[in-house]
Amino acid sequence: MIPSLGRRVAAEAIGTALLVAIVVGSGIQATELSRDVGVQLLANSLATVFGLGVLIALFGPVSGAHFNPAVTLAAWFTGRRAPDGLTARDVAAYVAAQIAGAVGGAVLADAMFAKPLVKFSTHDRSAAHLWLGEIVATAGLIALIFGLDRIARTAMAPVAVASYIGAAYWFTSSTSFANPAVTVGRAFTDTFAGIAPASVAPFIAAQLLGVVVGLSAVTVVYGRPGPAVEESAVPHGEPELASP
Repeated sequence: MIPSLGRRVAAEAIGTALLVAIVVGSGIQATELSRDVGVQLLANSLATVFGLGVLIALFGPVSGAHFNPAVTLAAWFTGRRAPDGLTARDVAAYVAAQIAGAVGGAVLADAMFAKPLVKFSTHDRSAAHLWLGEIVATAGLIALIFGLDRIARTAMAPVAVASYIGAAYWFTSSTSFANPAVTVGRAFTDTFAGIAPASVAPFIAAQLLGVVVGLSAVTVVYGRPGPAVEESAVPHGEPELASP
């Protein structure tokens, strides 16, 4: 039985909030414990990997554990002709919940470390090479998620998606935001994980372009989608996964 839209939206809001709290909170903790930027990034990425894997496993059976408007839009696009696919109403509710959750998660992390609850980031990330990093990070995430769905391996999503995000922290120049909602949320904290508000729109544009590239890669490798796989237990034919 498919959970109600209210339950699915709650899962997306809570899951995204916890994800951003993990990303921002671990960044704050890392900077307080070490002055070495490499150690800070290592701590931040490890916390994100472990936290993301747990959140996908926990919320995946309810909402698909998107926590990411890019994933939600890709799921809607690929399943728009399926009778159990996401509707426009679902997408609007998911995206609103994800953005609200992301902002709430940043505020929560700041509160836990006695930082100003809302202080817009001064960390400028406006550079072409960073935008390219976001295209690559998001394209890889989308290709992984929907590739797993096409080969009926969505059960691997908690480990596979978390592992990919952990790797992308290090091999992309942008440290792999790969998530419009998380990008917005991270603008509300002037800490290690923050991003200046002026840098948000170009990052999101790069992420949306990454969605197109990722879905195109899935089509090239696996061909056009066939009938839905009965093995998947994720509601609304959604891939069971997410990203920061």
